[in-house]
Amino acid sequence: MANICFGAAAACLLLFLHPYLTYIVSLRLLRTAPLAFDPESDPDFGTVLAPAAATLVFAAYNEALALPQKIANLRAIHRAWPDIEIIAYSDGSSDGTVALLEQAGDILRLIASNERAGKASGMRRMVNEARGEIVIFTDANVILEPASIAPLLHYFTDPNVGGVAGTLRYINDDAGATARAGGFYWRLEESIKRQESRVGSIMGADGSIFAVRRALYPVVPPDLLDDMTASLAVTLAGFRLIHATDVIAYEKSATSSLDEFRRKRRIACRAFNTHSFLWPRLAASYGALDIYKYTSHKLLRWLGLVPLVSGLALLGAGLVLAGHQFTLALLAAGMALLLFAGSTGLPGFAIGWQMLVAITATFLGVTDALRGRTMRVWTPAASRN
Repeated sequence: MANICFGAAAACLLLFLHPYLTYIVSLRLLRTAPLAFDPESDPDFGTVLAPAAATLVFAAYNEALALPQKIANLRAIHRAWPDIEIIAYSDGSSDGTVALLEQAGDILRLIASNERAGKASGMRRMVNEARGEIVIFTDANVILEPASIAPLLHYFTDPNVGGVAGTLRYINDDAGATARAGGFYWRLEESIKRQESRVGSIMGADGSIFAVRRALYPVVPPDLLDDMTASLAVTLAGFRLIHATDVIAYEKSATSSLDEFRRKRRIACRAFNTHSFLWPRLAASYGALDIYKYTSHKLLRWLGLVPLVSGLALLGAGLVLAGHQFTLALLAAGMALLLFAGSTGLPGFAIGWQMLVAITATFLGVTDALRGRTMRVWTPAASRN
């Protein structure tokens, strides 16, 4: 019986680790799905699609602290690509957000809501008014490298490409354990997306920087994640959703553990509600490879706390059944010591603690969704400014 517990514990712990380790390894074993051109060898890469075909949009709620840098970045983009249309949406902001955006009226068009409607509603309004055939989505606190516009638009010259996700880089990893953990997690996420893109489509884009063909943008219910819904709609329409390492954006990570916990929980709640909305279509449309990718990248990660806790419980049960109570006590004491060291911010342990906090917040967000909770509006994390 003890051996059965040990075997089940190993299986649970491997299931927990799969989205972060074995999934990446398995993707590397698959054959590359090439684009219509090779970005590394094509001498015309980044020069084909006229920039007038694009509209850049972003939503803001009480972003007065971040907007001066954002507007300066938009001016740099406008100088390099003066024909790109820029639209901003304010979701009932109560600080100086609207005034700052109005002052930038020479380079952007503002849609201001007097009440909180949510990001998905704002994105829908901007897409409805966009003139470009390619819509570039970003966030109010994200800085986009102006030189990234050329490669971003060029990818759409491949008729099979319906969406492009850029590469996000956190720029404040040195601002504490929470920021370091966020940076580490995101570098892993980017690595996974590179491998998914190499063999086909990625399993959803992040709202910090991605673009889709306007004709593919779906109707997004207001309580769902607009970036996940819009990007996966590309794959449901039969197009590729790819990841681009030469489309670069920068953002500050939250430095407060509480801010990050709340953000992860909110995102997970909306993500799982989005999964429930999309899953019937995904299951009917996706082939075996994409089902494997979606399950590995999304479902197993959202539910990761379950196999982790189950694996540890089964390991403990196995040790008891095998008569190794002293070993179990040592392991329990060691884990408690590690958790304490991490929670106090001790270097070398704090990142592991923050990762556990993120996994727990994600699982709680999923349970929120399963209980019928929805989250339509958002509040920027104060500690990222």
